[in-house]
Amino acid sequence: MLGIGATVAIVAGIVALQQGFKSMFEDGGRDDVAVFLRPGATNEGDSQFSYDRGLKLIKSMPEIALGPNGPIASMEAYLAVLLAPVRGGLTNVPLRGVQPMSFEIRKDELKIVAGRNFTPGHDELIVGSRLVGRIENCRIGDVITLNKTPFTVVGTFEHPGQFGGEIWGDLDRLMTAMGRYGPNRVIAKLQPGTELGAPDPREAMFSDDPPQPKEGSIAARLLEDTDVPAKVYTEKQFLASQTVMLTFMLGGMSLILALIMGTAAVFTATNTMLSAIASRTHEIGILLALGFRPIPIFLSFLFESLVLGLLGGLVGCVLTLPFNGLQAGTMNFQTFTEMAFAFKVTPAVLVVAVSFSIVLGLVGGAWPAFRAARMSPTEAMRRG
Repeated sequence: MLGIGATVAIVAGIVALQQGFKSMFEDGGRDDVAVFLRPGATNEGDSQFSYDRGLKLIKSMPEIALGPNGPIASMEAYLAVLLAPVRGGLTNVPLRGVQPMSFEIRKDELKIVAGRNFTPGHDELIVGSRLVGRIENCRIGDVITLNKTPFTVVGTFEHPGQFGGEIWGDLDRLMTAMGRYGPNRVIAKLQPGTELGAPDPREAMFSDDPPQPKEGSIAARLLEDTDVPAKVYTEKQFLASQTVMLTFMLGGMSLILALIMGTAAVFTATNTMLSAIASRTHEIGILLALGFRPIPIFLSFLFESLVLGLLGGLVGCVLTLPFNGLQAGTMNFQTFTEMAFAFKVTPAVLVVAVSFSIVLGLVGGAWPAFRAARMSPTEAMRRG
């Protein structure tokens, strides 16, 4: 039970890590927010607009919702800055330059929990709460130097999605400090009922013939625009596409661990059941002599192995639960920046853990149960 439980706990931990990363992106995605990228770009890092074209895109889109101060849209620059984690070394941390309208779009999901927001036009930064304590110089009052320009950390913010692991500052000041000529993307809140008609970007990543936008849709119109061409997705679509690479890698890792450690657990279960059969050959002989057929004998031992596997799975689930909510960080191989997120032990993770343990119990008990069913009554009574 403990051997199967330990195996299940490790595999479930990797799956919980995958679920935490995936939910961090998907929970923060919205269908009423559009993300505009350069045609051909697969993520923010390889997208780029000039400042003038970004403004023109915002002003030329009637589908963008209007607020008291004009279109509810913002240009954003996405950069990576080398900072030192508390654990030592250096890592790429996401740095985002935003405009005031970004906070209008995020007003219901982003909260300043300590200090204050940065002042537009000033060399000030606010830091996502998941970076505090993990990355050096990310506390209020600290100074982060970007290309020899010192920026002061003035606040900490919380966000349930990816932004909780980023550093934010004024778009114009960060572009000047980092030598950028324009934003990486434009985001906008859409008018109610607006349908973009964009295909799922995840399908385009693994297809030689990528799906095209719906004919006559906003997405198709923007791709054919000769002045400011762009491709557009809902934020939910875009964020889901950013999880593909790491989700695939974590899934592969969990599969490899399941095969290697599962094989060891199967041998442990087989050895346990062979020992159980060796100590019960007399009972098996009596059952066979009384007229029990081999199939009930086989099923009885297989069921016993299944129960032991199930109990081992429950032990594995108990060992996995303390990881829920534990902060972690890893490289997002689509943006090559470190993302801070938490393990998430969901019901799906527990179902995977229990199912895996049942499989281990069945596979480990199949051969001993088969041997027990193949015994003759006289052979079993003699051994007993």
